[in-house]
Amino acid sequence: MFKDIYRNKRVLVTGHTGFKGSWLTVWLRELGAEVCGVALPMPEELNHLRLLNPQFRSEMLDIRDLAGLKKVFSDFRPDAVFHLAAQPLVRLSYQEPVATFEANVMGTVNVLEACRTTESVRAVVAITSDKCYENREWLWGYRENEPMGGYDPYSASKGCSELVISSYRRSFFNNGDFGVKTHALLASGRAGNVIGGGDWAADRLVPDIMKAASCGRAVTIRSPKSTRPWQHVLEPLSGYLALGQKLLEGKPEFADGWNFGPADDGVVTVEDAAAELAKAWSDIRIVIDPPKDAPHEAALLRLDCSKARQLLAWHGVWSAREAFGRTAEWYRRFYQEKQLNTAADLNAYVGDAAKRGLAWTK
Repeated sequence: MFKDIYRNKRVLVTGHTGFKGSWLTVWLRELGAEVCGVALPMPEELNHLRLLNPQFRSEMLDIRDLAGLKKVFSDFRPDAVFHLAAQPLVRLSYQEPVATFEANVMGTVNVLEACRTTESVRAVVAITSDKCYENREWLWGYRENEPMGGYDPYSASKGCSELVISSYRRSFFNNGDFGVKTHALLASGRAGNVIGGGDWAADRLVPDIMKAASCGRAVTIRSPKSTRPWQHVLEPLSGYLALGQKLLEGKPEFADGWNFGPADDGVVTVEDAAAELAKAWSDIRIVIDPPKDAPHEAALLRLDCSKARQLLAWHGVWSAREAFGRTAEWYRRFYQEKQLNTAADLNAYVGDAAKRGLAWTK
């Protein structure tokens, strides 16, 4: 896969203890990479990475600590960096706006500074969010050249992060200077709502539903009519890895911003997403009762992924129905059978992608 580009490469992943980071770490190890993770200490409650217990270098470090970050980079000397560490929750950003901007904006600055001063780094993929765009709640999807923005502190912090990434690309990782004045290529990835097993973050639809189902409780849906681009976590990760491959191959034309989102069947309301999950696990019970004093959250958000499909030859593998079904089944097996379906889901995803002949499977 990915032309075997990651085999024996040193890859540093920030946020490796998080939902997406844990899945990415597992996949990179399957690809033969030597991985170093950098993240805050894992919470005491359920954590996907702790359950998987993979053996690799793991540094418990706050990315706001620039000196500590530079030391890890200097010691590990990564070939590639995937930056996923962030404060990832909209509602928490209302409660902790300063910490959100510190982690998501200055944390990104620090990671890019560490990359800039580490000569071994050749490829940097910084992950932000589909919420980085100035969301006017249009019916059509946002393209990569749309203005950055954000209503809530989380979304604004991701828009700011993209501006930081763009500034560093122009100032220190300029595509035209690659191989002459600069040693690395820098790209960013923007994905829609990701689902899958192993997410236990507070105030997220899937974890809230699954925790309630495991206890025999109904869960209350706060924004039933909000529309989101839903996709299994492995979908954007395949895009990030494909993007990292191009950068490691030394192709400056791919050092840019990229959207990774689902086809139109994945753009559905929260209410419909919950109903799809319930089809796969009969213990799921939903109550619709939107609070009257809830903080603002965007009602409609779409991504235009034409660029990734045309230039990266990246395409989704699983339909929204399969993504919802596999997600619910992961949690059902975990809670009822004490099994982790992570490896099985990864193998199934790769197998299905190979059957479709997708470029990254070769």
